Amino acid sequence: MKNTLETLSHSLTNMGSESYLFLLLGIFFVLAYILYAVRKKKKQAYTADAYIKVFQKAFDFCDDAMLILSETQKVIYLNKTACRLLDIKDDFVNQVLYPMPKIKRKREWETLTTCISNRELSKEGTKIDTYPKSLLRIEGKKEIEINLFIDTVNISNEKSDSYTIISMHDLSRENMQVSKAYQHSLTTLPNQLKMLQDLPALFSKVHLNNNKIALILLNFDNFTRLRSIIGYEQTNQIIVKFSKYLENIVSKLEISVYHTLGNHFLLMVSNISSLEEIENLVKEIQDQLAQFYKMDGANLHLSVSAGVSVYPDSGSTRDLLDNAYKALIKAEQRGSGKTEIYLLSNKKNKYDEVALHNDMKGALERGEFEVYYQPIVKADTHEIVSAEALVRWIHPTYGFVPPDIFIGLMEKTGFIVKLGQFVLDEVLKQQKRWELFNFKQIDVSINVSMVEIETGKYVEYVKQQLAHHHVSSERIKFEITEGMAMMDEEKTKKYFLALKKMGSAILLDDFGSGYTSFNYLKKFPADILKLDKTLVTHILENTENQRITKAMIDLGHSLGMKIVVEGVETKAMVTMLNNFGCDFIQGYYFSKPLPAFEFQELLR
Repeated sequence: MKNTLETLSHSLTNMGSESYLFLLLGIFFVLAYILYAVRKKKKQAYTADAYIKVFQKAFDFCDDAMLILSETQKVIYLNKTACRLLDIKDDFVNQVLYPMPKIKRKREWETLTTCISNRELSKEGTKIDTYPKSLLRIEGKKEIEINLFIDTVNISNEKSDSYTIISMHDLSRENMQVSKAYQHSLTTLPNQLKMLQDLPALFSKVHLNNNKIALILLNFDNFTRLRSIIGYEQTNQIIVKFSKYLENIVSKLEISVYHTLGNHFLLMVSNISSLEEIENLVKEIQDQLAQFYKMDGANLHLSVSAGVSVYPDSGSTRDLLDNAYKALIKAEQRGSGKTEIYLLSNKKNKYDEVALHNDMKGALERGEFEVYYQPIVKADTHEIVSAEALVRWIHPTYGFVPPDIFIGLMEKTGFIVKLGQFVLDEVLKQQKRWELFNFKQIDVSINVSMVEIETGKYVEYVKQQLAHHHVSSERIKFEITEGMAMMDEEKTKKYFLALKKMGSAILLDDFGSGYTSFNYLKKFPADILKLDKTLVTHILENTENQRITKAMIDLGHSLGMKIVVEGVETKAMVTMLNNFGCDFIQGYYFSKPLPAFEFQELLR
C-alpha cells in the first residue's frame, strides 16, 4: 500500500492539472474499494460467528451426544448431552478425551480412538460406521447401552483438514421411559398395562405344565370415604405402604403383584395346590392390613375385599380376569373384608327361596335394604348429570343377595310395591339432603315394576311423595324395561304419560334385548333410551354389534330421544360410543353403584 501511494505521488508531480484531476478521481475509487473490501470481510466473519452460535444452540437441544474431533483426536466441539453422557465439562475443547471411552459392539472392548481408526472407506466415498446397541464404558462409571454413529468430513483447503463426527444415542434413557410406562406412578409396581402383557405368557405356561394358577384382586373397602376424611396425601401413604407389604410377600412366594388401578391390586399366584392355600393367603393379607397402619398415634381400621378366580376351577384362562372382577364385586356386596372365589359349581348361588320369602316380610323394618347410586355421565365431557337408584338387600345370612334373585321373588309375592315405595322415599329424602348441603343437583332415575303400575295408585303416590318432600318432579326419572313395557302396552303408555305430564322424564330400559316394534317406540312416551349392556359387551371386537349399536343410537335420535348406554367398562368403549353419537354413558369404567355417602363425594 505504501509503495502504491509513493508511485501515485511521483506520478502526480509529473502530471498536468487535467491528469491531476483524473488521478485524484482514481485514488478516490481505489480507497472506496479498499474500504468496501475491509467491511465485507468483517461482515463475513461476523455472519460466520453468528451461524456458529445458532448451530451450537441447536445441537445443545439435541437428545443425542454430538462430538467433533480433529485429526489429532482433539475435541473441536461437543454438545451438552455429550457432556452429560461422557461426564466431562463443556469447556473440554482442544483436548483429547481422557479417560478414553470404550465401546463393546460384540464380544471385545475397544477404545473410541480404535473405532475411528478402523473406519473403512467405500468406493463412493466415506460411509457412516454404525454400532447398534453397543455398550459405552467410561472408567469408574457404569456401562450404558447406546447406538453409535461415526462419520468423517474432509474439507478441501490449503491444509486439507479432516474432522470426525460422532453421534451417540442413549438407549438407557429410552429403556427407562418404556419401563416407566409399565409402572404405576405412585407405587412403581407393575401396572395394568404390564399385567395384560404378562397374562398370555402365564396362561401358556399353565397349559404347558398343567398347573393351577389363581388371580387375586384386592380392593380397599370404603376408600372414597377414607380419602374424604384423611386426605389424598395420607391415603397415598397407605397405598404405598401396602404395596411394600405385598412386595415383601411375593419375594418369598411364587407370586407376581400388580397395582392395576387407584386402590386395586392384583396377585398372580402360580403352582397352587388347593383353594384353601389361596384362602389362607388372602386371610393373612387381610389380618395384616387390619393392624399395620397408624396415623397420629391412632390405629386406622383398614380392610380389603378380595375376588379370586382359579384355573381351571373358575373357567378358561380367557375368562379368568373377568371372573376375578365378578368375584370382587360379590365380595364387596357382602360387606368389608370379605373374600369371594368364583367357581363354576357355585355360579348360580343356592338361595333358599322359602327362607328369602319369609325374611323379606320384616327386612324393611330391620333396615336390610339400602339404596345405591350409579352415576350417568355425558359421553363427551364425562360430567355426572344423573344417577340410577339401585336397591341392595344385605341379608344377615347370605350377605348381598343379587337383585336378579330377590326382585323376581318380590314381584311374585307383591312385596315389590312396598319396596318401590321405600326406594322412592329414600331417593327423595336424599335429593333434599343434597340440596340443603349444596351438593351438585342431579336427576335420579327409579326403576318401576309392572306390578306397581297395575295397582292403579302409583302415579298418585308419586305426586304425594314429591309434595311431602318438596322435591321438583324434574329431579326424578322413571325407568321401565322394554320387556315389561310390552306386556300391557296401553296401560303402560297411559301411566307413563301421566308421569311425564308431571314433568318427569321417562326411560325405556334394556332397549335392544326385546322385540319392541318401531311403531310402538314412536307411540311410547319415552324421553331416553337405555341400550342393553349385552349390545356393548363385545362391541370392540364385534363389528356386527357396532353396526347395531350405531343404528339404534341413530334411531333414537331420529325420534327425538336421548341415548344412554349401560355396561361400559373401558376407555376404548367410551371413545367408540362417543364417536357413534351416544349422549350418556353408565358403567363400571366411571363408577360401580355406591351407597349415598360415597356417591355424594363424586358430586362435590
